[in-house]
Amino acid sequence: EVQLVESGGDFVQAGGSLRLSCVVSGTTFDDVTIAWFRQHPGKEREGIACKGRRGGGTWYEDSVKGRLAFSSDNAKNVRHLQMTNLEPEDSAVYFCAADSLVDCGEYLGVIGTYRAFHAWGQRTLVTVSS
Repeated sequence: EVQLVESGGDFVQAGGSLRLSCVVSGTTFDDVTIAWFRQHPGKEREGIACKGRRGGGTWYEDSVKGRLAFSSDNAKNVRHLQMTNLEPEDSAVYFCAADSLVDCGEYLGVIGTYRAFHAWGQRTLVTVSS
């Protein structure tokens, strides 16, 4: 069973940076696609970033392009998501998700596509003050 543990959410000023981390266990690290979703109060969960399995490419939602970047620590089975130039609109609950049968793509920008992922972390909160 794939298990995910997120960390890194915090309170920051606008323009600041955070690094979210997703520790993956229960599977071969590179066999799963990792995606980050976020959820604003009263809204549906939305995809913002994705790193494909087995050398697959990355995808970023338009509003975060240029401000988010994936990195990995393969020895520790961790996918990091570096977030820079944060805006108050980035304030949300963030989720790490994984699946061995899906790939990254533009479809993640469609509301509701989070249902394609079957392993989820517990969430981490990002708050950006203006």
